[in-house]
Amino acid sequence: MLSRLREIEQPVYFTFDGVPLRAERGDMLATALLAVGVQQVRRSVVSGAPRGPFCLMGVCFECLITIDGVQNRQACLIEVEDGMTVLSQHGASSLPTRSSVDEGQAS
Repeated sequence: MLSRLREIEQPVYFTFDGVPLRAERGDMLATALLAVGVQQVRRSVVSGAPRGPFCLMGVCFECLITIDGVQNRQACLIEVEDGMTVLSQHGASSLPTRSSVDEGQAS
């Protein structure tokens, strides 16, 4: 497990799946989550397997989360902010269905 090298001096508070958490101002969201023991932030769209931050530089997309209602945000590229509401993602987001007219089928 990842651990902090020093105590938090400038705390910011946010929630992850309803759990209140604390991080250092300036932390990236992925590292803030790893530092408190959160290793899984989403489930694979294909297999449902657990996924978590991996590359920590925006390449792998394993850290996709929902931040303040916006899906598919990369936690490793977003700085944690006071009051953020962060949710894990489970599979694909729900997409609106298209009517038969939209798909080019005649009625």
